[in-house]
Order: sequence, then structure tokens, then C-alpha cells
Amino acid sequence: MFNHARGLWGYTGRGRDGDLLTVQSTGIGGPSAAIVVEELIALGARTLVRIGTCGALVGDLAMGELVVARSAIGADGTSRALGVDGTVEADAPLTDALAGGPMAGRSRYREVTAVTTDLFYEERREVTRASWVDAGAKVVEMETATLLALARRRGVAAGAMLAVTDLLTGGERTRMGREEMEGLGARLGEAAWSALDAGDRY
Repeated sequence: MFNHARGLWGYTGRGRDGDLLTVQSTGIGGPSAAIVVEELIALGARTLVRIGTCGALVGDLAMGELVVARSAIGADGTSRALGVDGTVEADAPLTDALAGGPMAGRSRYREVTAVTTDLFYEERREVTRASWVDAGAKVVEMETATLLALARRRGVAAGAMLAVTDLLTGGERTRMGREEMEGLGARLGEAAWSALDAGDRY
């Protein structure tokens, strides 16, 4: 463990392949993530994978399903301040590795467009889930567009693997239980690491 400032715990060491691996919390939302990502890049990080949770905006995503963000719509202030006007793309080779990693089994993880927002409990009338879906989003979360925008600006590879922990269809929010969510977090980490471990570039 090398960091616990402001409750943002960070660990670094050697992965199974002998390369350096850092696992670092970014906190919630784009502003916090932007600070952490900038400092990780300054310390030498060149491949960044966000693992975290998301809410499903469409009915064909299941609770607990892992998805890979091919792109993110910047509906948050931080990514817009970083120059995102619409959609920002993830690193293609890294995303391919995440989507088709060995833990995906016989089929690849589903690829989606995420929408990044500032509010967990969205109540603005001018912002509707339907408008996000119309723009191509299948999931909503709070950090991916910021990560991808910073990676593009700094010339490093970035991608995101997300777990569906909230269902936001039908006008109601259904949330996964805490214990199940903790187990899902471990599964996310193992899936992301397996993709990195198997990739030629990473």
C-alpha cells in the first residue's frame, strides 16, 4: 500500500508477468478522477483501466453483467472542460483485449457506449434517460469520459470495464446488494487483469 490520502487507497507491486501494476481508487466523479489520473500519468502510468459500476439504461443488460466501454458520451462538466464535445473513444487495442479477454469465456464481453454524468441521482428535467439512449448510450456512470479525455490529451492508453449494479429501466432504480457488489468488484478486477496479462501490448 503506497497511498491512503483522502481515503483514496492505492496499492502497487508486480503483476504475475513481473511488470509493475498499480491499483488506485479515484473517488467518485470526474473532478476527483481527473486529479488521480493526472498524477498517475505523471508517475509513469501508460495503460489505464477503469473498473467500476454502472447503471443499465436499456432492458437487455442484466444485473451483474460485465460490459466494456468502447466510447463515452461526455455529459459531465469535467470531460467537457477537457475538450469533450460529444463522444470520446477508448483505446482500441486495449478495448479489444478487455472485451475478448480469457475470462470472457466462449463469448466476448458486450461492448457499449457509456454516458458519464455528474449526478448519481439525476432529477434534471432537461436530462432524460431516453435522450441518452437516443444518443447511443446503454449504461450511465460518473468517470469514464474524464479518464478517456485525459488519456487522449496525455497520449496514453485507457479503457473501461464496468459491472451493472443498477437497473434504471421502467422509471425505477433497482440496486444490487452490498455483499453481492463487493464480490462483483473482485470479479471485475480479475477480468481486467486477465485481459492485460494476455495482451501483447500490455
